[in-house]
Amino acid sequence: MDGVPGPVAPMLAVEGPLPVGGGWAYETKWDGFRCCMRVGPDGVTKLTSRLGNEITGVYPDLHGVLADATGGRSAVFDGELVVLAPDGRPDFQLMQSRHQRGPTAELLRTAPVTFIVFDLLRLGTEVLLTAPYTRRRDLLADLPVANSHVAVPRHFTADDIDPNELLTIVEEQGLEGLVAKRLASRYVPGQRSRDWIKRPLIKTQEVVVGGWRPGRGNRDGRVGALLLGGHAPDGRLHYIGDVGTGFSERALDELLDLLIPLSRRECPFHNEVPADRARDARWVEPTLVGQVVYRQFTSDGRLRHTAWRGLRDDVLPEQVTAPG
Repeated sequence: MDGVPGPVAPMLAVEGPLPVGGGWAYETKWDGFRCCMRVGPDGVTKLTSRLGNEITGVYPDLHGVLADATGGRSAVFDGELVVLAPDGRPDFQLMQSRHQRGPTAELLRTAPVTFIVFDLLRLGTEVLLTAPYTRRRDLLADLPVANSHVAVPRHFTADDIDPNELLTIVEEQGLEGLVAKRLASRYVPGQRSRDWIKRPLIKTQEVVVGGWRPGRGNRDGRVGALLLGGHAPDGRLHYIGDVGTGFSERALDELLDLLIPLSRRECPFHNEVPADRARDARWVEPTLVGQVVYRQFTSDGRLRHTAWRGLRDDVLPEQVTAPG
């Protein structure tokens, strides 16, 4: 046996105002895919997604990247997989290319990935889930990480900088936001906890694709817009808007290939779709999950000024809730 520990479901943050004062640490919110990295004593490395799916084969360039740092001990890390643009900022669309179809060699050339490590959940025989955040971060900081595919970002406290000033700096750098983590907090696998509070600067929303409208002009024969849904508190899928911008040429081709086999006759949304959006719509089984950026969610339950970011295979359709 290789001695690789089992996966740990990620602890999740609650969105809210940035807490200010003692007792909190502040970390940059990264724009990528959540990942649990598990390392065996012999350096064998395995990766699992937020849903617990095996994704090691998607990222062969990350094999063994933390083997030297762990010094022959098994370990479990929590972090985010990102692709960095030339300016050093995470690029979500480039990250998407790692999950699109195509030869692995091409994907590696076009989208080298970095594992942003922000938590240590096990080291050797010591399971650290009940240890406070401060101990886990101190142990992580002491590991001799020296690999271009790995980064351990600094965390700050109110003693280092005013949190709102830090948020301004993050915004100026074009990053996604901040996550505040209670210094005394334990790691609670698979749960959303108010011990972690996220303050996003970019409004993003997971969406369920319930239909599409054919394109015109240079998009003739391709997807013109996607019809989007989210689940209401009663569990029913509601129409919450559409998106017709932000698609790469590759994304348009991939979406059409995925949507056609999902065709159905009936609209999957429980509420009424506006007539101008339902006209010429092609309804599909609501199994595809994507993500959009948007400026506003209106009082009548609609996303406004949307742009497509890409598919999310780490979120289940039933986990997608409508904003508000």
